[in-house]
Amino acid sequence: MKHIELGGLEVSRIGLGAMGMSMGYTGSGGDDAESIRAVHRALDLGVTLIDTAEAYGPFSNEDLIGRAIRGRRDEVVLATKFGLVSHANGGPGRLDSSPDNIRAAVEGSLRRLGTDRIDLYYQHRVDPDTPVEDTVGALAELVAEGKVRHIGLSEAGVGTIRRAHAVHPLAAVQSEYSLWTRDPEAAVLPVLRELGIGFVAYSPLGHGFLTGRVRSTADFDPSDLRATNPRFLGENFHHNQRIADAVEAVAAAAGATPAQVALAWLLTRGEDIAVIPGTRRAARVAENTAADAVDLTPGHLTALDRLPAAAGDHHTPEQMAELGR
Repeated sequence: MKHIELGGLEVSRIGLGAMGMSMGYTGSGGDDAESIRAVHRALDLGVTLIDTAEAYGPFSNEDLIGRAIRGRRDEVVLATKFGLVSHANGGPGRLDSSPDNIRAAVEGSLRRLGTDRIDLYYQHRVDPDTPVEDTVGALAELVAEGKVRHIGLSEAGVGTIRRAHAVHPLAAVQSEYSLWTRDPEAAVLPVLRELGIGFVAYSPLGHGFLTGRVRSTADFDPSDLRATNPRFLGENFHHNQRIADAVEAVAAAAGATPAQVALAWLLTRGEDIAVIPGTRRAARVAENTAADAVDLTPGHLTALDRLPAAAGDHHTPEQMAELGR
């Protein structure tokens, strides 16, 4: 497995996103044993970056990852997030990146994860009610205390990134990025490269759409985030199916799976980009990590670069309002 650096933090360039093990997708939370096997398979294959958050569950995903890495902590670059749970004023779903809330959040995450340090601690979403300078100041104190090694932001705008980085260096910014969500390319990635900050791409497989396996939404349960995602609804779904079909055609030509092609394309976008495909199945972990060895030809890349834009926003209107602040 090739490694890259995220602002000085060395990670495998293909990581593992853990959210779907506990929430967000049909069947999530139904088989912790298989999820733990998936984590172990990832580590065996050389994956080091594992990504979770206190909001996933909430809380249960960190507990699951803590159990999965017990006895193997030193093999893991452990990333988690705070800020979508207010511990004193509203609970889960309430934005809160105040210094006091960060203190409460980090202690809970350390306890659930069964560790004495978090390698990469992200603000999950920008809190408009707390100046980012105050948030990052509190994170800098945690770095000084050794509870956190590196800090990052998720889905932040360029102004916030600059202000945060001026207080304490950011190792990474995490945002959605894939063949059908290329938003970071215009503004965020250039600023990160100017400042020496790495990038972590979540949902690199388009919530599973780019794997070619989602042919219908009929089997989604009501808790599945895709059941309300505009790209999976109505005519948008049928339009976007053509994108998945085009990826599948490139995969057939490349001798790879569509998932591997979608990940391999992202890995060509820069040596400062890590991807964290999510899965709860060991077999899918093996498939995804094999993308590290897929070489796409110039012709393959041209075909992928020319894919049409996806129809529909990649989040609900309420979620879109929280991005890029």
